[in-house]
Amino acid sequence: MTLQEFFREQPAVALAFSGGVDSAYLLYAARQYGARVTAYYVKTPFQPQFEYEDAVKLAAELDAEMKTIHLDVLQDETITCNPANRCYYCKKRIFSAILDAAKADGFSLIIDGTNASDDASDRPGMVALRELQVRSPLREAGLTKAEIRHLSKEAGLFTHDKPAYACLATRIPTGTAITQELLTKTERCEEYLKNMGFSDFRIRYFGGAARLQLPEAQIPALFEKRAEILAFLKQHYPAVVLDMEVRG
Repeated sequence: MTLQEFFREQPAVALAFSGGVDSAYLLYAARQYGARVTAYYVKTPFQPQFEYEDAVKLAAELDAEMKTIHLDVLQDETITCNPANRCYYCKKRIFSAILDAAKADGFSLIIDGTNASDDASDRPGMVALRELQVRSPLREAGLTKAEIRHLSKEAGLFTHDKPAYACLATRIPTGTAITQELLTKTERCEEYLKNMGFSDFRIRYFGGAARLQLPEAQIPALFEKRAEILAFLKQHYPAVVLDMEVRG
């Protein structure tokens, strides 16, 4: 099934929208193929501000309707205790909120940006999506991440080369309680490195320390700016370590 065929069969859809590469292209495609679509962005403490700003910008550029749902997942102890299947509980809360809002707006179908490159076997988050009958048109159309980036570039979407980004909660190890303090300092420190020109990296909470993971090609720049980076990060963490199993 192509995306055009999907939207011909499903002319009215509610899109779970993150502002990332996949959901951005899906919003574009829905608009291109004449579907009635509303993008729902669920704003939680797990999403950094730049993701929200990207979502707002992209929706505006596509002249698409976007609605923001505010959800305080930190009030849910099944999420904040951070079990191995935390993503299941979090996705269930987020997509249930979208489902309620979408139904109130007259939509019966929710779609998301899962693509053909994503491992959709038994990951906790995917289980929640199946339970709520969320459909994934990109995956159904067989579109991989690389293909979506290429199509996004052709479409002129600024998200085409946006690095993959997992929520802030993934920086905190399983079993460690998720708090607003940990999330805030993670976002603040990652934003600092992002503004220094680093990309596709993570700052993970590691026994109280900040564990840096970044692409090998960026390590020389990290050491060039070592003193400046340490001065900032050690305002928030007692120690900073470099993970030699680098990203990329």
